[in-house]
Amino acid sequence: MTARSLADVVKAYDVRGTVPDQLDPEVARALGTAFADVVLVPDGAAGCVLGHDMRDSGPALVAAFADGVRARGLDVTLVGLCSTDGLYYASGALDLPGAMFTASHNPARYNGIKLCRSGARPVGQDSGLADIRTLAERMLADGVPADEPTGTLVERDVLADYAGFLRGLVDLSGIRPLRVVVDAGNGMGGFTVPAVLGTGAGLTALPLTVEPLYFELDGTFPNHEANPLEPENLRDLQAAVTAHGADLGLAFDGDADRCFVVDERGEPVSPSAITALIARREVARAVAEGADPADVAVVHNVITSAQVPEVIAATGARAVRTRVGHSFIKGEMARHRAVFGGEHSAHYYFRDFWFADTGMLAAMHVLAALGEQDEPLSALMADLSRYPASGEVNSTVADAGAATDAVLAWAQGEGVTVDRLDGLTLVHEGGADDPMWWLNLRASNTEPLLRLNVEAEDAVTMARVRDAVLGIVRG
Repeated sequence: MTARSLADVVKAYDVRGTVPDQLDPEVARALGTAFADVVLVPDGAAGCVLGHDMRDSGPALVAAFADGVRARGLDVTLVGLCSTDGLYYASGALDLPGAMFTASHNPARYNGIKLCRSGARPVGQDSGLADIRTLAERMLADGVPADEPTGTLVERDVLADYAGFLRGLVDLSGIRPLRVVVDAGNGMGGFTVPAVLGTGAGLTALPLTVEPLYFELDGTFPNHEANPLEPENLRDLQAAVTAHGADLGLAFDGDADRCFVVDERGEPVSPSAITALIARREVARAVAEGADPADVAVVHNVITSAQVPEVIAATGARAVRTRVGHSFIKGEMARHRAVFGGEHSAHYYFRDFWFADTGMLAAMHVLAALGEQDEPLSALMADLSRYPASGEVNSTVADAGAATDAVLAWAQGEGVTVDRLDGLTLVHEGGADDPMWWLNLRASNTEPLLRLNVEAEDAVTMARVRDAVLGIVRG
């Protein structure tokens, strides 16, 4: 057979490609068998759990992947439609490795697979994904094993258990009444929000009035892309918040593992501010349960706001800084037994959720923090929005290394410290009449792009540094 490369499909953290030219049932079956050989068998797992989002291509890919696993004599539990954090719940609660079929916020023609070991532990490039790709490519070249599936196949609905579990982590029953607009973007938030914040499966009613936007599951995304990181995809939510006189708005991405927040004015709240807010709550809870603050850790990546480690330090806890990407965050959280972790991209990770990310649990923390006091969200977040930031600015470059070196040469005259943990981070501490600023310049793993993030003590300084670096990077 002709060799079939999966280099453009198997990424650093997951599988992602267009259907059917890059990702089809044949590829899915090969990946399922490789997943069994690389993860399930060495880990001693009896089987795995599989779920999928609302994309039309999901069920066929799941069935093929399941056949690949079952061909090795291993069992498969199908949980059907679920959010990515719903799949992580199933992996943790059932103590099984898992595969979630989703392309998150990507357009309708895409699908993908997020893999994990039992307990929702990540499978990334350095923790099995590269080996899965190599083995799957070999199978596709030699012929995917056509062994008759002998493992069992069972279906299990975990939505009610997932909802009850989250309700047990954040108590919303005693908060003041809140009106919240939720934009599900036709993604899996439309499936999970009614279950968690509603009264399904015997759950008690919460003091919440939910105004739904685009809750109909539709993998073609007819209203807007399910990517709230892009400002234009928040516009409907912002308008609805002010129109309803709501206390806040929540927006979920396609697989509902990320949550974005809009305040009562319709203004977006930065994920770094949400990270700081939840960090305070989780540290306070750990201390109330008897932990010494010095023994409590919170993880953040290199491009969260400088206010995040400041807030963590003010609680007496330890801030642990790591590279961008869920496998790095999860790895550091497990290593430090961190209570919480946050990223600039609105991924939020919790020790009590198997160190995995869950947009729904983050949303519940925001609702609790707002509802436990009387101020509007804008006032509650005022001291957590300290520094003007550029947001992530992408530039297409022919030679990322040369452009990065040129920025470093420029910065030598600015009095900076240099950090290479993830890309190039430059920090100017500043002083009297000399504003603080920092920047991070990272090359994309998959595209000829340099990603720039700048933050400073004031807007003028931020703009000066941003424009100077972009002038160098873009020539």
